[in-house]
Amino acid sequence: MNLQAIKVACASCNLRELCMPMGLNPQELDRIEEVVAVRKKIKRGTALFTNGDKFTSLYAIRTGFFKTCIATEDGRDQVTGFQMAGEVIGLDGIVNEQHTCDAVALEDAEVCVMPFDRLEEISREINAMQHHVHKIMSREIVREHGVMLLLGSMRAEERLAAFLLNLVQRLHARGFSQSELILRMTREEIGSYLGLKLETVSRTFSKFVEDGIVEVKQRHVHILDTDALKRIVNNNQQACL
Repeated sequence: MNLQAIKVACASCNLRELCMPMGLNPQELDRIEEVVAVRKKIKRGTALFTNGDKFTSLYAIRTGFFKTCIATEDGRDQVTGFQMAGEVIGLDGIVNEQHTCDAVALEDAEVCVMPFDRLEEISREINAMQHHVHKIMSREIVREHGVMLLLGSMRAEERLAAFLLNLVQRLHARGFSQSELILRMTREEIGSYLGLKLETVSRTFSKFVEDGIVEVKQRHVHILDTDALKRIVNNNQQACL
């Protein structure tokens, strides 16, 4: 059996609410299942697509974690985002019909492949699908603005607090704990995303531990005081007003 081409059943997927529109009738759901033709397994450390690849599909992450990154002029990887199960990646390729970043699996992952030409065709037939695609794109724009705010006006503590709150909120929407998470990315990757040096990320984690805000054991993070993290972020927002 070809593990790269497994027939999908969207109707029975436990992530359907996150990556498919709600309220579809059986006929509409059948049409959408025709778009999601295959699942693809991606091994940890492997790229789903790379900068310059021809854009053909969007990918709904079924299991696993990804990072998107671009190579800087001096050869370093600049992390531009982290994506998890229930989220869609590949939107960067729509504009010029080629991908502008690398999408690398941070752990063994599986994605549902959605050929974009077929997705567009069905979006014209099913208004709910078109609206859902627009919603996904809008969410990405809002995320980009959030990152710009992080990098433009926040100190190290505020950046890391906002990052942890965002991560745990997204995980909670998928049925995970509101206070515990396992970091699939390294501290160096977190630093790249937040515009901080590795030493600064480690030092800030240590300060949060000393202040009784979090417990950290390697990659396992237990948030002890969510309100304290929120206060750290909110104080910055009030100062900017």
